Amino acid sequence: MSTATDTPREPAAPQRRIDLWFAHYSGDHRNATNQLIHVICVPAILWSVIALLWCIPSPGTWFLPGFWAGAAMFATWAFYYRASRRLAFGMLAVFVAMGWLTRWLHDGYGTMHLLYLAIAVFVVAWIGQFVGHSKLFEGKRPSFLTDLRYLLIGPAWVLAKLYRRLGWRY
Repeated sequence: MSTATDTPREPAAPQRRIDLWFAHYSGDHRNATNQLIHVICVPAILWSVIALLWCIPSPGTWFLPGFWAGAAMFATWAFYYRASRRLAFGMLAVFVAMGWLTRWLHDGYGTMHLLYLAIAVFVVAWIGQFVGHSKLFEGKRPSFLTDLRYLLIGPAWVLAKLYRRLGWRY
């Protein structure tokens, strides 16, 4: 029997895989200082990986420098597209900006200088990440140690934080 005060129950919306990944990732990143470190270091690591891939010589004469970086960015973008189209288009903008920056640095300073800069940024940013996860702040292991896909989730999680701050859905 139903009464006037009963409200019909709506079926719970199925959670998307990206929401589950973000929930787990957020559980490993509750400390405000660690979150701030991640907002700085995750994009730095992402750029450094793009720059490192940019430094790998392109096969043959058909491909320009940055071929491997472009291929990796496209594959990663496809992963994001399957998880959330809105986040994927945000990540596309991030990839384009990082690709332009990397090309500018490569064209202006050469492959070796780009390589050294990318290695330095990579090392410093990872040190920052592990400091954020140390007992000083978070006290939990990084998420990627349980599942390597969290290396891809980190940049999207940072972008999703920006989306939420702007009032955008992802």
